[in-house]
Amino acid sequence: MTRSSSGGVSLSGISKHYGAVRALDDVSLEVAPGELIALLGPSGCGKTTLLRSVAGLEKPDSGRVVIGGRDVTQDPARKRPIGMVFQSYVLFPNMTIRDNVGFPLRMRGASSDAVRKRADELLALVGLSEQADRYPHQVSGGQQQRGALARALAPEPEVLLLDEPLSALDALVRVRLRDEIRRIQQMVKITALYVTHDQAEAMAIADRVAVMNAGKIEQLDAPAALYDEPATSFSAGFVGNRNALELPVVNGVVRLGEALTANAPAGSGGRVVAFFRPEDVHVGQGGEAATIENVSFQGLLTRLHLSVPTGGEPARLWADLPSRNAAGLQVGGSVPVRIDANHVRIFPAE
Repeated sequence: MTRSSSGGVSLSGISKHYGAVRALDDVSLEVAPGELIALLGPSGCGKTTLLRSVAGLEKPDSGRVVIGGRDVTQDPARKRPIGMVFQSYVLFPNMTIRDNVGFPLRMRGASSDAVRKRADELLALVGLSEQADRYPHQVSGGQQQRGALARALAPEPEVLLLDEPLSALDALVRVRLRDEIRRIQQMVKITALYVTHDQAEAMAIADRVAVMNAGKIEQLDAPAALYDEPATSFSAGFVGNRNALELPVVNGVVRLGEALTANAPAGSGGRVVAFFRPEDVHVGQGGEAATIENVSFQGLLTRLHLSVPTGGEPARLWADLPSRNAAGLQVGGSVPVRIDANHVRIFPAE
């Protein structure tokens, strides 16, 4: 498949208010040509507003949007070199899948032969050749979303924008289609912004992940770096399913009985929040005695919900261990636990 070269995206100082609500707060972001960046965060963090600002569906109060070196801040959506895939499939119900894919080209005055050739090329790319002559209601939700992706790619846009495209699908289809979107994006080498609230989805699909909170980008990093080295307490709490324990600092040291001893960062104050992943809680290898409050079998792993005595309110945390190693562990039992201090991230308590 041939296509025009993909352009990068440059966002500078994007701000957007809805009344007293600050949806975007001076956001800047550089997306390299051919790069896929996931915008990750909870509902209301500004990720969709930022995507719609790139698309031209929202007009920022301030800032610049540049695509492929051209300032498009004042351009309407129809004049921007973008393709967009929404959460809902928004396929025309009275058109076949092929006709849906070819629709943007017909609107641009392409010949019937050119439209059919391009549509069939894209249907083959997304694995829908056999469904080309079916109507949307005659195919599955995952196939409809593949059709929507093909339609977005039909006019050969410089940038592909995806707004939670998999959230309406069941879990198994989501994983398969997620991998397909990544394969297609890399194959056609198109620049892409992908909005999601699912951290596993963001980590699996993106070259870099922008973690957003309260209208700002908290951290922008490669998935592995974001997972291992969260830069803020919000990133640490949102990515990696980490435990978060508020603990005292005594003489510059953070302790949880015999389970954890770690140095507090300079200037931390009297209390900090220690973040650590469930797989960094070692069970049965010495440390502090913890009571098992719940055992949750999750296939390959089993999650233990534990409480550790502190002299006051017990500290509650969870540990993931191979299910074979969890055989025989029961609610109410006691196990020694030790937290790997090398993988604990500590931030001042707010």
